[in-house]
Parts: sequence; structure tokens; C-alpha cells
Amino acid sequence: MFIFTIIPLLLILLFYSPIIYALEFSDINFHILYNSVQLLPASMKIFFFFALFSIIMTLILMTTGFIRIIIVLNLLRNALGISYAPPNQILLGISFLLTFFVMSPTVDQIYREAYLPFQHNNIQIEECIRNSINPIRNFMVHQTYEADLKTFFILSNTPFCKTKNVIPMKILLLSFITSELKTAFQIGFTIFIPFLIIDLIVASILISLGMIMVSPTNISLPIKLILFVLVDGWKLIFSSLIKSFH
Repeated sequence: MFIFTIIPLLLILLFYSPIIYALEFSDINFHILYNSVQLLPASMKIFFFFALFSIIMTLILMTTGFIRIIIVLNLLRNALGISYAPPNQILLGISFLLTFFVMSPTVDQIYREAYLPFQHNNIQIEECIRNSINPIRNFMVHQTYEADLKTFFILSNTPFCKTKNVIPMKILLLSFITSELKTAFQIGFTIFIPFLIIDLIVASILISLGMIMVSPTNISLPIKLILFVLVDGWKLIFSSLIKSFH
């Protein structure tokens, strides 16, 4: 039932958040922009709807833990040595579910502070959008390394500021993505080490036995799979990913 109550808020964010961001960086009047959109023909409205939908979905993925999760799962699949199992659709589904699990406290906060007051007509649409953005901004700040923030502050010729409500979104977004990529590759490196050791051991044994024509992958793959199952690898990976956000 909760997912159906949050859908109207997501639709509000879909249509109005780009306008709010545009107002932050320019002097465009909201009513002029709104009236201009209303004057467009139906075909142009449909075109802009799908274009806006794709952009917003990309922004949603870039401002959550989806980046870290999908990269780690892909690196895990490469470490196991199987590029076809689990398939990409399954990995995407798992990544979306884990992302929703990680972001559920943020979504709950948005629901309490933005959607419910807006539903009861206690706040206006602009305040609803800002109350929705603040929890996401807090999540991004907590997952971003200070060194990455300083780097993009320097690149943008902006004085450094650690106050999360004052950090420009363009700097915070790039810093957050950089930090997520760094963290994902650090976790991926840790995952690769035991599987790499297994590959080296198997390759050394085959060479010492003179079995040069036998591919080490054919021998090491079943060993890695049974080892991964015995240590309950999927539970370890999922729990490690979730704990990494805390």
C-alpha cells in the first residue's frame, strides 16, 4: 500500500524538480515557463514527457546507491568467471531491490515531510519539492568523501563549504558519483582477491602436472562456485553492500 501512496510524489518530482533546479541557476519565471509548456502541441508534450522521464530516471539512479550496487555485482560476476549468469536483467532487478532497501529510510522521510503535508494542503508544491530534495541531499553528503568535494569545489572556482545545505547540487552530484565509483571498486577489489588466488593455485598445479592444454578456467570455475555457495556468498555480498551505506 505504501508504494501506491508514494507514486504521486514521484510524479510530482518528475514534472516539477527540473523546473525548480532551473530556477536555482537562472532567472526564468515559473509562470512564464509553465504557460509556455501549456501552449505546446500534444505531440511536442509527449516528446518532452518521454525526454524528461529518461532524464529524471537517470538522475534518480545517479543520486542513490544504485551505482555502487550494480558495479559491485558486475565485478562479482567477472570474479567468478561467468559472464552470463546471473543475466543482466536479474542483476538489474537485484540492484533495484537493494537500492530501494537502502533508500527506504530516505523515502520514508520524504513521505513524512513532503508527501503527507502536501496531501493535506499544508505546504505548497515548491516547498514539497524542497522537502523532498533535502533527505536525498543528506544521503549524498554522508556517502561523499570530503576530498572529492574539495576537488570539484576547486574545479568550479567556488570557495569550499562543508555545510550540506549550501553545497551546490552540480558539485555535490559529481562528488557523490566519484565517491560511489571509488567505493564500488574498493569493494570489487576485495571480492576479486580470493577468486584470483584460486585461479593462481589451479594454474600453478596444472602447469606443474604438465597439463598445459587444459584451460585453468574449466577447473577453477567449479571450485569457485562451490566455495561461493559454501560460504553463503550472496548473503555476504548483500549484507556487506547494505552495511557499506551506513
